[in-house]
Amino acid sequence: MIYMAVMGHGTVGSGVVEVIHTNKYQVEKNLGEQVCIKRILDLRDFDVPYADLFTKDFNDILEDDDISVVAEVMGGIHPAYEFTKSLLERGKSVCTSNKELVAAKGAELLQIAADHHVNYFFEASVGGGIPIIRPLHTCLAANRIEEIAGILNGTTNFILTKMIHDKMDFSDALKLAQELGYAERNPSADVDGHDACRKICILADLAYGKNVAPEAVHTEGISSISLRDVAYADAAGYSIKLIGRTKPEGEGLLCMVSPALLPKESPLAGINGVFNGILVRGNAIGDVMFYGQGAGKLATASAVVADMIDMAKSKDCVTSLSWVDDGKNYVVDYKTTRVAFYVRLQGKDLRNKIYRQFEKVTFIEHLREAEDEIAFITPVMVEKDFYARIAALSSHGVQLKNSIRVLDY
Repeated sequence: MIYMAVMGHGTVGSGVVEVIHTNKYQVEKNLGEQVCIKRILDLRDFDVPYADLFTKDFNDILEDDDISVVAEVMGGIHPAYEFTKSLLERGKSVCTSNKELVAAKGAELLQIAADHHVNYFFEASVGGGIPIIRPLHTCLAANRIEEIAGILNGTTNFILTKMIHDKMDFSDALKLAQELGYAERNPSADVDGHDACRKICILADLAYGKNVAPEAVHTEGISSISLRDVAYADAAGYSIKLIGRTKPEGEGLLCMVSPALLPKESPLAGINGVFNGILVRGNAIGDVMFYGQGAGKLATASAVVADMIDMAKSKDCVTSLSWVDDGKNYVVDYKTTRVAFYVRLQGKDLRNKIYRQFEKVTFIEHLREAEDEIAFITPVMVEKDFYARIAALSSHGVQLKNSIRVLDY
C-alpha cells in the first residue's frame, strides 16, 4: 500500500483527489500497488464524502511515517516552500503544480531531494496537462536544446483568440475570460506575462542546467495590443501571440516573454482558445511540438497524479531532473539581440521620416484609415538600434502607437 497526501484542496487539489478516486484501477495498475490518500491539508471545511481525511495541521502529514508521497497544490511561495522543504528533509517525495515556487526555489528543493534520496517533481507546473518536463530530461536527453518557444498561458491566448477571430477589444475579451473562469479578478499574472515568465524560466533551467530567476527575464504582457494591431498583423499574414522563449545567446541565455507576430503557417499561430503549445528545437531531432490544455482542473491534476505514480515507483532520486543555482545571472540583455519589429506610427510626412531612419521596411498598405497612421515591418536588427531609430522619429513629432516583435517559428 502506498499512502499519499494532498496539500491544498482548491481547483487542482480537488482534481487530484477526483482523478485518484475515479481512476483508481488505472492508477494502481500502473503503479503495481494499492494507493490510499491518507491526509488532505486545508484550512477550510468541506462537505465532501471524504471529509474525514482533512486536517488543518501540517504536522499530521510531516510526522506520519506511512505517508511517502505528497502533492503540493497550494500555490504561492509561502508556506508551500517551508512545507515542501520539511517534507523532503523527512524523506518524503513531493510533486507540485506550483510554478511560482519551482521558478523561485526549484534548484534548492531539487538538491534537498537528492540529498535525501527522494524526488521533487513538477510536471504540472508548465503546460498543465501537457507532458513537457519529463520529455525534456528523458526523451530529448540526447539532444542539445537549441531553442524553446511557446504559448504558455491559456488566458492570454483566449483573449488574443477573441480579438483575432471575434474582433473583441482587449477589455471585452478580458471580461469574458473572467466570466468564464479563465482569468482571475486580478488578471495581472496572466495579462502582464508573469505566469508565462515563470514557466519559461523553469524550461530554461531544465534545458540548460542554469538557474534563471524570473526577475532577470524581460517580460511584456498583452494589454497594449489593439484591434488595429490585430488587423494590421492579419493583413500582413501574421497572428499575434504571447510567446515565452529561451535559447543560448553567446555565453549566456536569451530568455524573455513578449507579444509576437507569428506567420500564419506557424504551428504556434494556429493554437487558439485556452490551449497551450510549446515548440522545442533539438540539434538532432529538429522541431517537436507539445500541444494541449495548459490549465484546468482535471488536465493539471492528471499531470500531478502521474508525478505521484512516478515518485511512488522510484527507488531513489531522478538525477536528470536538476539544475544549478550558482548565484550568477546568465540572462543576456535582450536589447543586444537581433529581431524584426512590427511598428505602428502616427504623425505627418511619415514615409519620408521612416526612410531616413530605416534602410528598408515592408509597409502594410491596404488597412490605412487615416492619413497620419502607418504600419510597417522592419528588417532584422539589433534591438537597441531599433529603439534609437524610434527615438529619433519621436524627436521629429512622430508618435509610436505600438511595436511588436516579429518571430519566425
